[in-house]
Amino acid sequence: MIYPLIFLVVIFAILFNNLNSKVKKLEKEISELNKKFANQEKVSEIKEEQTIPTSTVSPIIQDEHFNINDPELDNDTPAKEEKDWLLPVFDFFKQNALAIIGIFTLVLGIGYFVKYALDKNWIGETPRVGIGFLVGAAIIVTGNFLRKNYSVFASIITGGGIAVLYFTITIAFREYHLFSQNIAFSITCLITLLSIALSYYYKSEILIIFSLFGGFLAPLIISTGQSNYPFLFTYLTVLNIGMLAVVFLKNWKSVGWVSFIFTTIYLFFWTAEKTEILNVYFYIASYIIFYSFALQHYFKKGILPSFDILMLVLINFTSIIGLVYIFNTLQYEPVIIFPIGFALVNLGLLYREYSKKSFGINYSVFTGITISLITVAVALQFKTHLITSVWAIEATLLLFIWKKTNNLNIFKIAFYVLFPLVILAQLMTWTEYLDAKNLTIVFNPVFLTSLVTVITTFVNLILLRKLSDTENRNTDFFENVFTVVSYAVIYIALLLEILYHISEKPWIVIFSVATIFSLYYIFMILLFRKKLEINKILETALLYLFLSLIIIDTLISGSGIISQILLKKVQFSFYGLYLLYWIPFIYIMLNILPKSDFFNIKFSFWFIAIAFVTAVSNELYHLYLLINASQISEIGKLGQHFTLLYLPIIWTILASIFIYKGLKSDVSEYNKIGFALIFIMILKLYLYDVWKMDNVSRIIAFIILGIILLLSSFLFQRVKKIIKNLVENKDENQQIHNSES
Repeated sequence: MIYPLIFLVVIFAILFNNLNSKVKKLEKEISELNKKFANQEKVSEIKEEQTIPTSTVSPIIQDEHFNINDPELDNDTPAKEEKDWLLPVFDFFKQNALAIIGIFTLVLGIGYFVKYALDKNWIGETPRVGIGFLVGAAIIVTGNFLRKNYSVFASIITGGGIAVLYFTITIAFREYHLFSQNIAFSITCLITLLSIALSYYYKSEILIIFSLFGGFLAPLIISTGQSNYPFLFTYLTVLNIGMLAVVFLKNWKSVGWVSFIFTTIYLFFWTAEKTEILNVYFYIASYIIFYSFALQHYFKKGILPSFDILMLVLINFTSIIGLVYIFNTLQYEPVIIFPIGFALVNLGLLYREYSKKSFGINYSVFTGITISLITVAVALQFKTHLITSVWAIEATLLLFIWKKTNNLNIFKIAFYVLFPLVILAQLMTWTEYLDAKNLTIVFNPVFLTSLVTVITTFVNLILLRKLSDTENRNTDFFENVFTVVSYAVIYIALLLEILYHISEKPWIVIFSVATIFSLYYIFMILLFRKKLEINKILETALLYLFLSLIIIDTLISGSGIISQILLKKVQFSFYGLYLLYWIPFIYIMLNILPKSDFFNIKFSFWFIAIAFVTAVSNELYHLYLLINASQISEIGKLGQHFTLLYLPIIWTILASIFIYKGLKSDVSEYNKIGFALIFIMILKLYLYDVWKMDNVSRIIAFIILGIILLLSSFLFQRVKKIIKNLVENKDENQQIHNSES
């Protein structure tokens, strides 16, 4: 087996040498061509300078509005860079994919070789570790030789060598127990310091990211399962201070983000596993370090790039979640000390901007963060749920910053990632209604948390509405979905609080109250549809929903309430509450439907007619029962009598109204509805009613129905004649006017 491998290595070496010589020859030729092109460009530039008049250039240079050092241009620069912030990452992986895969494969190959050697007992435990260190050092030295001509490739190679060193110390400590925990930790720290020094020496951001990964994973590498959190976070604090120094020296922002992610994970894990007051000091230390990191560019150049703004938001709210959780768990007071303290820090920065009379992006960001933190403090003081309230306010802050920073996509993405988490957290909060007992009205933790979500969601809707000046929101699917979900969240939050406090009432009362609330909620949205900028599609959908609820309410709630009144389980006054649906119903029919696109579909005429006929018929039936019934057993007989005698009369009158409406408005659908209703009524009379009546009732019904039909026909003919006369008079007047002119 060894001879074929040696043969392959020799063949590969010959091929590599041959290709390398050809590449060098090609590089030489390209270098000579570049020199020739450079000389030609210089000649052409000289000719252009001699031929182009200076007058064509001077107006641009002398324009007083064109200033390279304009602060507004500086503020916009990060925005342009951030729009394509993923492109450099993708370019890096495209150009260096083979190198990354190669070094990863090499490390795995070395690992498999060591495993094979172990299985064959070729080498002892100590030599195995020594080989690992030697291989890692050899890879690092190889990277050092390549760094002049291939800096990125050399950084990846060096990072692979550092990874080998970390793997080696892990195996030596965990598997072979060659070192104590303190010695193993000291060696990992030395490896981290070596990698940081190399990255600084090589001026390589990639290499220091490798170093930080190793530095933050080192505690896991040498862990024995016994938690020593004070020592761990002292080490992490020192590592973060080193990170901060590197950021200020080299302005490598990715380094700070890697540190922030690892530190936050460690802090949250420690807080959840072992909540103690000592956690607070490390939260505050991390807050100071990462706030300094986020403000580095601000103090140097006076501007806040988008990722620094995002860091300001995240460090404030992640710190509040951890610190308030500690205080709540340990039952310390007051919990609002942290959001108020952080608000004062941002208020100081806000005052700094105000004193400079600078009211740009920085001012808006510090204002938004300060107000959000004060809002969090107020919410927590009323014992709202921590995660739900903080996430809801944070989501609104991100949307506010998105608006104030000329719609930078990073904040839009962050908002759309966080908002679903707000919904999930709110759903978990609502489940507490199931087991909660004796909650006070409104001033209870569940509803106050819902109220925070409702207010922030409504603010989100306003902010999105104001964004319509710069974006076409109607074409954005996600924003339309967000709008619908937002109204649903507000609706559910208010409805659940109402239902909780009437949960002991009969089911029909609960159902009726829920329906009335739903109708008025939709009515309020439709009433303020212009200010809320409800689009036509959503408006039409809400109108259909409203009419559907009217039909359901009159069919189920009304009859159920009458039954409960007769059973003495519900007071008569509740029927008055049920009838309140007529106020929005009449207003919508008279003022909203005619101005909407509801009637663009012919089916809409029939749908509104069904809702109206159902409501009128059922309410007259309910009144008939209330007047004549004294006990529940009489409902069946009275209902049959109403259906046989009064319902045909009601439908005939309604049919006449629809026909009159159709003639007056010249809408044929109303005429069709009227005649369809008459046809249904006549069909019902001859197929069903006559077989249920006695002779006297049958005679009375036929006489009354005949009179109504005749009167309706007479009314129809009269109205038709009046309309015909109006049209003829109008034509005559028009002819007279034309002849005179």
